[in-house]
Amino acid sequence: MALSEQFMQEDLHPIDLVEYIAEHHQWDFDRIGEDQIAMAVEGQWRTYTLTLAWSAYDETLRLICTFEMEPPRERIPAIYEALNAINDQCWAGSFTFWAQQNLMVYRYGLVLAGGQEACADQIDTMINAAVLSAERYYPALQLVVWGGRDTEDAMQVAIAEAYGRA
Repeated sequence: MALSEQFMQEDLHPIDLVEYIAEHHQWDFDRIGEDQIAMAVEGQWRTYTLTLAWSAYDETLRLICTFEMEPPRERIPAIYEALNAINDQCWAGSFTFWAQQNLMVYRYGLVLAGGQEACADQIDTMINAAVLSAERYYPALQLVVWGGRDTEDAMQVAIAEAYGRA
């Protein structure tokens, strides 16, 4: 059964749907308030912190997916160069680096203007896309920061497709 089927006739707050999805996947979460929730999602490379917040003012469900990154000061320009290359490949959402907090951040906003409602499948896809994007580019960012590789070389790791099965 699709996640959305349970809510076909219900008018739910978007954060209520996010909470249901977190429970469904057995993710640790904390309902920060009526319009905000934070959760931890385990990936292959690390655990990602996701925060989703609903803004009734602009009818947008905002997602922020973060992970810590503490690069040496001299590698920060290389990070920004890599982020430009990464964001050129992202169809939805974008990455940025919050230097003060030492956080790599993936952001996405789902606009639901005109009274539109998000469905559980849509929100689940949004969350999965954020984690998959973080997982895809994490190794390239590590190569840039700690391996001293240039952006073009490091991006080959993110672009490479795995073939076959392990």
